[in-house]
Amino acid sequence: MKITFQIDYYTQWGESLGIRFGNNTDAPFLLNTADGHTWQGTADLDLSSTDVPMLYRYGVWRDGKCIREERCTMPHFVTASKVRESSLVVDRWQDMQRLAGVAVPVFSLRSEGSFGVGDFGDLKTLVGWAASVNMHLLQILPINDTTINHTWTDSYPYNSISIYALHPQYIDLRQLPALKDRERAASYEALRQELNAAIQIDYEAVNRAKRAYLADLFAQEGKKVLQSDGFKAFVDGNRDWLLPYAVFSVLRDQYGHSDFARWPKLSAYDAAEVEQFAASSAHRSSVQFYQYLQYLLHIQLLEVSNYARQQEVILKGDIPIGISRTSVEAWVEPYYFNMQGSTGAPPDPFSVNGQNWGFPTYNWDYMLQDGLQWWLHRFRQMATYFSAYRIDHILGFFRIWEIPVDAVHGLLGHFSPALPMSPAEIESFGLPFQKEFMTQPFINDELLELRFGPLRKYVGAEASGESSAYDGKDPVQYVKDTFLDWQHDDIWAMKDYFQTQRSIEHFYSGKKKPRNLEMKEALYTLISDVLFVPDHKEPTLYHPRIAVQDDYIYSRLQPWEQEAFNRLYVHYFWHRHNQFWYKQAMLKLPRLVNATQMIVCGEDLGMVPECVPWVMKELQILSLEIQRMPKSPEDEFGHTARYPLLSVCTTGTHDTETLRQWWMLDPLQTQRYWNNELGLPGDAPAEASPEICARIVSDHLVSPSLFCILPLQDWLSIDGELRNPDADAERINIPANPRHYWRYRMHLTLEQLQQSKAFNEWVRQVITESGR
Repeated sequence: MKITFQIDYYTQWGESLGIRFGNNTDAPFLLNTADGHTWQGTADLDLSSTDVPMLYRYGVWRDGKCIREERCTMPHFVTASKVRESSLVVDRWQDMQRLAGVAVPVFSLRSEGSFGVGDFGDLKTLVGWAASVNMHLLQILPINDTTINHTWTDSYPYNSISIYALHPQYIDLRQLPALKDRERAASYEALRQELNAAIQIDYEAVNRAKRAYLADLFAQEGKKVLQSDGFKAFVDGNRDWLLPYAVFSVLRDQYGHSDFARWPKLSAYDAAEVEQFAASSAHRSSVQFYQYLQYLLHIQLLEVSNYARQQEVILKGDIPIGISRTSVEAWVEPYYFNMQGSTGAPPDPFSVNGQNWGFPTYNWDYMLQDGLQWWLHRFRQMATYFSAYRIDHILGFFRIWEIPVDAVHGLLGHFSPALPMSPAEIESFGLPFQKEFMTQPFINDELLELRFGPLRKYVGAEASGESSAYDGKDPVQYVKDTFLDWQHDDIWAMKDYFQTQRSIEHFYSGKKKPRNLEMKEALYTLISDVLFVPDHKEPTLYHPRIAVQDDYIYSRLQPWEQEAFNRLYVHYFWHRHNQFWYKQAMLKLPRLVNATQMIVCGEDLGMVPECVPWVMKELQILSLEIQRMPKSPEDEFGHTARYPLLSVCTTGTHDTETLRQWWMLDPLQTQRYWNNELGLPGDAPAEASPEICARIVSDHLVSPSLFCILPLQDWLSIDGELRNPDADAERINIPANPRHYWRYRMHLTLEQLQQSKAFNEWVRQVITESGR
């Protein structure tokens, strides 16, 4: 039987795609390509055996050798009963049903019995609800421990102190034995009811209360649990990470923070000393307490995972791209990280100064030397509980936006790894290189007037608890006297002490008046007013500063210099690195993608290089499609009917406004969406009605995307009675604010959701009608 194979696969020059059938180890059946990524060929196969599948494997070949072994080991099966056509498009998802699902953080769940925050018991309830309405996907945010200093700033779920340990706040106390002390039990119950009634999460109060409860329960039940076979097996099987984590947690509590570099003892990890610390009579019980908590979390999450699989619900986890620089891993395995760099993201419409996440960057060279064991262990641990996962900021496996640790904004960063430019190469674009002018902040009287003149509105104002505005001086003169040294003519330079944004931040620490905040931000812009930033490894090589066309230094260039710089800029950011970053990703992702059976989804938003879809298509990683953030720069909105099969489509994420918030954000944009995307005439309503939201949800469900996973808030928006009366209360995160308080909670309980018959019937029906 002749079968035509078509495979979408990006290769490099001199490489070919080939197929080997059955157990054949000889030369492959080579395919042909016209564009370098769509490969085709017709093979004559004997498929007379209808029930026995024929195995075929495809891989990349160069000079008669298979050079991509990970691709050659991916099995696909063809039988006569399956192949009725003369053409076959190879796709690992070809037999998979399109699915619908819901996305919600575990901490946001609310039930009648929860303790002011969602827990794993609530998650199991949500799995049951999802299955009842024909949803087969449930996506959550990271659930790792983020406890750094026991304050609300620990609420950020992407700043974990351990890639393995789960957050103790997710323990469902209802599944544990009751406290025998009735008076204390009654006190906790009263506190539980108070915290559970709160509109938003009180992170500090909730964790303080649950921790106290668990400490009391450990005193009552701990000995019995520690002697159990299940606990012993858990400790033995996870000793490599569990013991360091438990000791780390005890030391964090003892010293009040997780910044191990400032600990009086064990600031540098020593395995023998950690063992000795854990075994000592002074600390043994405290260490065992944290092991006990992780055991409870493991048991409860594993039960949720097993239940989800029974209900045919894919539980989808989230792998953050970064870790806290004061985490267990940074303490135990510092050689995997570059502490002098900070991860973030380039500027975008949501954050004009870029984002600085504060995580250390990875030492990929070292990680690759040991075969990516750090990542492999992490992914395999995830597979214990999840059937799919989202790679947060998948671009980080191609390159990361690396920011100097002394910078606050993301503007002074550059991609790493990258190919910096020499002065000679810069000049090859027609731009004379002037090191001091182009790499040091350019500050003159005109710029000072532009930046600080508007702050004269504060002159003479008295401040309670802070000095009067700018010591009573004109703000421009105040800046010159306090922060600058005169150079010549009208040119100034930052004083030695104020060379970095962090030094400015430190100077204004604790000064929260609007005039001080505005002054601080304006001073930041002086320091970032450069055309090029030096490479962190080779300081004589340079990267063009991102988004510098909006800054003063760019305006000082002659028109012909601006044209030359723009040519260089486009080359650097959009063309220079495609093959380089492709190779970087292919050193890492194939091994990680094939490490488990989990379905892999990538968050591919932001400044996406051309090579990213090459790799994602090649490795069959599902992309993320958001209508308000189209992949094509030519489109204002994504077109749901044209989404690729290998994608997850959604109306928004935890970082964006909800559907109802977005509708009210920009009336002119909403009007264009109303007329052009929804195809409706007249003026767009001021608010997104339940009917409008239902239409948008339906459009997403009928898209070709394999997965349609919508935020819970947007599912609820289609019901006028169930939707939150306050749309602004449903926002989860504001990325532009690095100190955002993550505290969103459902405004109704899971029990109320289960009992909402009309809503549930609508969801069930619209999912079924969409073919999901």
